[in-house]
Amino acid sequence: MYNSIKMTDDVYWVGVNDRETDIFESLWPLPEGISYNSYLIDDDKVALIDTVKINYNNSFLDKIKNVIGDKKVDYLIVNHMEPDHSGSIKSLCEAYPDMKIIGNQKTMNFLEGFYGITKGTKVVSDGDQIDLGTHRLTFYLTPMIHWPETMMTFDEHDQILFSGDAFGGFGSLDGFLFDDELNINFFKDEIRRYFSNIVSKYGTVVHNTINRLSKILDIKMVASTHGPVWREKTNYIISEYDRWSKQETDEGVVIVYGSMYGNTKVMAEAVARSLSENGIEEIKIFDVSRKNVSFIINDIWKYNGLIMGSCTYNNEIFPPMDYLLKSLESRNIKKRVMGIFGSYSWSGGAVDRLKDFSEKVSCCTAEPIVESKFAPDRKILEQCYELGKNVAQKVKKNNQ
Repeated sequence: MYNSIKMTDDVYWVGVNDRETDIFESLWPLPEGISYNSYLIDDDKVALIDTVKINYNNSFLDKIKNVIGDKKVDYLIVNHMEPDHSGSIKSLCEAYPDMKIIGNQKTMNFLEGFYGITKGTKVVSDGDQIDLGTHRLTFYLTPMIHWPETMMTFDEHDQILFSGDAFGGFGSLDGFLFDDELNINFFKDEIRRYFSNIVSKYGTVVHNTINRLSKILDIKMVASTHGPVWREKTNYIISEYDRWSKQETDEGVVIVYGSMYGNTKVMAEAVARSLSENGIEEIKIFDVSRKNVSFIINDIWKYNGLIMGSCTYNNEIFPPMDYLLKSLESRNIKKRVMGIFGSYSWSGGAVDRLKDFSEKVSCCTAEPIVESKFAPDRKILEQCYELGKNVAQKVKKNNQ
């Protein structure tokens, strides 16, 4: 009834799929669900790597017992203390009272803070190892991917990198576990959305970690705490995460607009038509009021062109657009070709905020900056066409 999945001779996936939670972290929509991945190594000593969200505690414990029977769990290795991965720790301590919890010093602070656990722990440092019998595990501290206590665990025997949240993605595992069992193109958007929404702020740390570990480890399999296990295209997922961490992009343009009465929308449509006439094939248009910011950020992370337009609201930028700008500023968005347009009636403000945004981020802003008082007339729409043309030229040059 409670199925584990065999990964190698004695390594098992004992995670769960969550298709009930609608919003991850009370922020990010989950239209395709999400998995919480936990892994079990059934050796002379039994090691469990990470746990699952407390909601799925019972089925999680049943999966463990289904693999090891009456054996005990000797070690619980905690790569990440966020509650979607640590939520079942107290239940595990009750089921296996002699179990030793392994983590770094910062892990222990979170362990006590969340669950009041101070005993039965073992602190490890970067490069420390434990032997399970056939398997030897090495721990690598990776702080700020994306919490300060995060670390990764490498199984030298099967050359599996248990990577915590790194290389993970949104989306439940619908009958599959491994990358060679699924359509990667279908899953890729949800993996990048996870990266852009949650991990991208720490892109430099991600890149440096990938650089460091790829030089010292021969990784045959990547097992994250969310999403598929990579056994055939491990280089692919590592390469993609590295590209995203460096903000390397595809050729295309995202247009995001905020419009109360349709005037800014008309300008957005004119810019989009100009982009198309000037050779841009990948164009995404979002109404910032009607598309969740999670999906907007994802496509902004994908493409090298970004054009933003907003109406003015009470002497300031339209509030949903301001939220998007702050989200992008916190993620240190850079390396984009940017365009700006906006509208107002009795008092401006939106375009000023967009200009301020363009000065804060490392993007190349194309001319003209277009601002319409009242409804856009022919002259304003001609400027919108000019903006689209100039962005298209820069995007193509930027992509060479």
